[in-house]
Amino acid sequence: MENADPSLLPSIIFTTAAQLVDCVDKKLLVVLRDGRKLIGILRSFDQYANLVLQDTIERIIVDAMYSDIERGVYIVRGENVVLVGEIDPEKEDRIPLKEVSLDEIYAAQQNEIDNHRRRELTKNSKLIDIGFFIDSQQEDMY
Repeated sequence: MENADPSLLPSIIFTTAAQLVDCVDKKLLVVLRDGRKLIGILRSFDQYANLVLQDTIERIIVDAMYSDIERGVYIVRGENVVLVGEIDPEKEDRIPLKEVSLDEIYAAQQNEIDNHRRRELTKNSKLIDIGFFIDSQQEDMY
């Protein structure tokens, strides 16, 4: 690699967590492995993509409704990050969702969980009837 073109070096170096340099001090959406969605200002990160978010809110979205929970300063372990995206400040207020109270969103979220469980039980029952083995693990433990 002695004769490598020096202009290629930065693109090789910045292919990992260092890509976040441009996102520091910007508002980001971070989707976590467990499905939570965090919105906050990126203040710091490290080589493992561990993130420090300031003025963080957790946004709960169910169907066409959402509600926000203030979380303040939030530290996210990099292995839990699924997606990071910058929020466009000009489009931020044009959310095609209806804001509802926390009580309403929790009720809708519980209803969604109950419906999902019922569908899974029905599906698993049908699969067992035709000879499939269903793993009893409820969550993906990795």
